[in-house]
Amino acid sequence: MINIAVLGYGTIGSGVVEVIDNNSDAIGRKIHNEIRVRHVLDLRDFPGDRVEPVLVHDFDVILNDPEVQIVVEVMGGVEPAYTFVKKCLLAGKSVCTSNKELVAAHGAELLRIAREKNINFLFEASVGGAIPIIRPLNSSLTADRILEIKGILNGTTNYILTQMDSAGQDFDTALRDAQELGFAERNPEADIEGFDACRKIAILASLAFGRTVNYEDIYTEGISAITATDMLYARKMDCKVKLLASCENADGKYYAMVAPFLVGSSHPLCGVNGVFNAIFVKGSELGDVMFYGSGAGKLPTACAVVADVVDSARHLNENIQTIWSEEKLHLTGTENAVRRFFVRVTGSVDEYRNVIDKEFGQAEYIKIEEDREGFGFVTPPLAEKSFDEHIKNIPNVSGRIRFEQ
Repeated sequence: MINIAVLGYGTIGSGVVEVIDNNSDAIGRKIHNEIRVRHVLDLRDFPGDRVEPVLVHDFDVILNDPEVQIVVEVMGGVEPAYTFVKKCLLAGKSVCTSNKELVAAHGAELLRIAREKNINFLFEASVGGAIPIIRPLNSSLTADRILEIKGILNGTTNYILTQMDSAGQDFDTALRDAQELGFAERNPEADIEGFDACRKIAILASLAFGRTVNYEDIYTEGISAITATDMLYARKMDCKVKLLASCENADGKYYAMVAPFLVGSSHPLCGVNGVFNAIFVKGSELGDVMFYGSGAGKLPTACAVVADVVDSARHLNENIQTIWSEEKLHLTGTENAVRRFFVRVTGSVDEYRNVIDKEFGQAEYIKIEEDREGFGFVTPPLAEKSFDEHIKNIPNVSGRIRFEQ
């Protein structure tokens, strides 16, 4: 019998208990043992729920129980999750978590403690929900040198952008729909401003490059400025708008970024819609590998957490090596990245053509019937810092979006 405790009985925590209950026989066959939920920690009571007999309100009950070998943390946020997880690891209990805020802020330290205690700190569900990406980076792809990771890492923003494109909704309407369907939180800031995707790409970059990438150092831009008019222009250019998170090793210089991009119809990420996520990993020898699946949801995420529980059960008192040093990785700024930009301007083409061509050279002008007050243009490829210098001289700019290469 392997006893586990679950910290938090919200959406994911209740999903973990449900998955273990429903799949107990299959899980038992895989580890030749039985997993039992011994305690569930939550401040609330759940009368009549299946968890009521094992519910506790005091964390110390779990910490001081020698029968608990594996702890699942699904509380979210940095505190008290960090304090609880660290105490569990120091007490010799393996921890599995879906908490990307915790992992992004303290992952390297918690991995070190687990390594010193010969136990495990696993976090597959912290990045792609049900998509297996952490484990491949730690095992299947270890023979190759990772050059780049790029993808759609947030299901909420991808759903909103999909609705704006396919249903013609404006941003506020698409966001309300996402909230009503449970795809977006009541306070959606972490999703729509790119912070969630930023923490996820920081985790992936740290694993890919072996040193700690501070999420606060990553240039991050969300989707709240994207308009229904942008979507019409994107369609005119045979593109879709996607919030992309990326990190790259370019000849020993490291870059990371989160921002909306125009993705052409021939690009595989263009067809990733709704709450689905997709992650590209480029290796020096392997080339491109794509991971695709549901990036959120109660049971998909819970399945990823329980998979880590199974891994921990298979490796009791044996650390699964994860290369992630506490040494900080210095990121190079994005100012020298070269790309094209789409720009929207309020006014007429004839009015601004001379100044635009003076600043950007030969621009490609785009006009759609629905935009009666303005027009768009596409710049030739140029560095971000050069774009920023020249765009300041263009009056009445109403928006800009980068092109994915």
